[in-house]
Amino acid sequence: MDIDVVVRAQGGDQAAFAQLATEGGRRMNALAVGILRDRTLAEDAVQQALLSIWKDLPQLRDPARYESWSYKLLVRACYAESRKRKRRQAEVYGVDIREPVSGDDIGSVADRDQLDRGFQRLSLEHRAVVVMHHYLDMPLEAVATALGIPSGTARSRFHRAMASLRAALEADDRPPPPPAGATTVPQPQAADG
Repeated sequence: MDIDVVVRAQGGDQAAFAQLATEGGRRMNALAVGILRDRTLAEDAVQQALLSIWKDLPQLRDPARYESWSYKLLVRACYAESRKRKRRQAEVYGVDIREPVSGDDIGSVADRDQLDRGFQRLSLEHRAVVVMHHYLDMPLEAVATALGIPSGTARSRFHRAMASLRAALEADDRPPPPPAGATTVPQPQAADG
């Protein structure tokens, strides 16, 4: 991130702010989609975050911390959009943040679907840490700073989220239990001798 652009945007330069929004927009959108798992809500969260960034940018003390600070505002906007979703029922789309790999087969689609189901079971706080760490390649220390939480809390959320994802994936791999009231037929045993 070019600090000069941030400083110009802080002074009210709309072209500089447009450059910041354009350069960071794709990553912000990926982060919002990863956290909310809904494209429409993610777009709303990014728009709200950009408005907050524009409004609060003059008060940012250290322009070098712009990126981390902007992610913090975006995560807050994601939380707000999630609360709105709980008040109104939204259509949810399964979303893969990364581009599909060419030659994708049905097995990998099923794997992504299974991972997406597990990811949707995570809380927003856990999703935010995982998305920022894995998809934005941010170290957990930087994630903690961006979220305004202690680094130990970021590490804890990350490890709990990964354990929850593993448990969800393992649960999906287990065969379903027999239907209630179903009887099992005993298998004949081989005769000795």
